[in-house]
Amino acid sequence: MYKLAYRALAPEGQRSRLTVLIYHRVLPAHDPLRPSEPTEAEFERRMRWVKSHFNVLPLRDAVRALQANRLPERPLAITFDDGYADNHDHALPVLRRLGLPATFFVATGYLDGGRMFNDTVIESVRQTSGPTLDLRDVALGNHRIESVGDRLAAVAEILDKIKYLPLMRRDEVADAVAQHAGARMSDDLMMTSAQVAALHRAGMEIGGHTVGHPILTEVDFATARDEIVVGRTKLESITGSPVDLFAYPNGRPGRDYSSEHVALVKSLGFRAAVSTQWGTAGYGADVFQIPRFTPWDSQQWKFGLRIAWTLARSGYAHA
Repeated sequence: MYKLAYRALAPEGQRSRLTVLIYHRVLPAHDPLRPSEPTEAEFERRMRWVKSHFNVLPLRDAVRALQANRLPERPLAITFDDGYADNHDHALPVLRRLGLPATFFVATGYLDGGRMFNDTVIESVRQTSGPTLDLRDVALGNHRIESVGDRLAAVAEILDKIKYLPLMRRDEVADAVAQHAGARMSDDLMMTSAQVAALHRAGMEIGGHTVGHPILTEVDFATARDEIVVGRTKLESITGSPVDLFAYPNGRPGRDYSSEHVALVKSLGFRAAVSTQWGTAGYGADVFQIPRFTPWDSQQWKFGLRIAWTLARSGYAHA
């Protein structure tokens, strides 16, 4: 049923529409503080279903076909953002078993023992004891943490307040949260350079995602350029191959990046770039603002319907 619907909504050629999925992590076991992240078993079930219903392409090939109006019917690409170690340890084995390609967008500043600010917050909230986490002296409020629901709400509220802070300040505030929580941080959440190289050797695409994952609209143009260029240079030194795909950090058009950043990425010689705008890419789409969506539905029928609904939408967003 789904395959017939997808064939009608995304037929071969000019009327086809490219679906791009975005993941961040694939976990060894369910984590109540990361409810939208699949386990390896869940990811494998989902990827088997995707393989049976779509023509899964490397993103670079999909971009070429999109530009030439030669997309196959039911085209789909799989992407990962940030560079978590579980991408190598749990996602890669599934992709290799099923013969599926994927693109991994890596923020290089966190490789080899780094930690992203959001993970500092999540782990701090997880490890806090007592009924509340009082962060009023760093202007982040006082949070109840008596239940999983309380902790999820606290994480969301704290991250919302610090996500758009300047880079150094963002990390300082996240570290202050950890100090208030008395939390001990892990240094193995992100990939090593060797793991990135292993992904590349396995046939996976590696894409740029800056160095420190800044919101590009919140930094000056020179900083934005350096973040993009230095991140790409690092990845090329690791893989020994050109890096010509890019993902805008956070990725919302007009809020997290602007037309100025689109022009910058294009001028730097990238082939294409992806956003987090919900939708699909069809005839005339800007390949430097390819939409993607996060497949959070745990029930397969809901996931299938959500893709059908997304394919049925027309148009695409611009910065």
